Amino acid sequence: MPPSSAPFWETKSLEEMNQTEWESLCDGCGKCCLHKFIDDESVEEYSPTDFINANEQIHYTNIVCSYLNTKKCECTEYQNRTVLVPDCVKLTKENLKDIFFMPTSCTYRRLHEGRGMPSWHPLLNKGKKHVMHAKGMSVRNKTIFETDVDLNEFENYIAIWPLEDLD
Repeated sequence: MPPSSAPFWETKSLEEMNQTEWESLCDGCGKCCLHKFIDDESVEEYSPTDFINANEQIHYTNIVCSYLNTKKCECTEYQNRTVLVPDCVKLTKENLKDIFFMPTSCTYRRLHEGRGMPSWHPLLNKGKKHVMHAKGMSVRNKTIFETDVDLNEFENYIAIWPLEDLD
């Protein structure tokens, strides 16, 4: 029987993928670098969370981490990101079940939910991000750095575009 010519993301589960395959699934949109919050009036002070309650909703902002290169949509401190930004979540096979904080367009989330690879993904476009940028699926030209805003006024920066998904 000849080997399958189907791409690895169609023949392997996320759990079966090796590290190189896993990393290549990241579409590089930069949406995970956006500041997000859960509106909860009973909380006095902001704190990170590993869960979301059934009656809560995540709000995305157009405020982005200062380590993000917003033209390339790449972290400038990728290897040290979780040390430099303790709230930065490293998505792994182990915490994949808790990806409520990732936008619906995230390739990891799409594959986890059985929705397949998005047509604009770099892996389907010769490894290039130009289709993703052209379709508006990245943070390019849509954000403001966290160092340029008063984070206590994050409500003024709520954005709905991170929730858009094309296919």
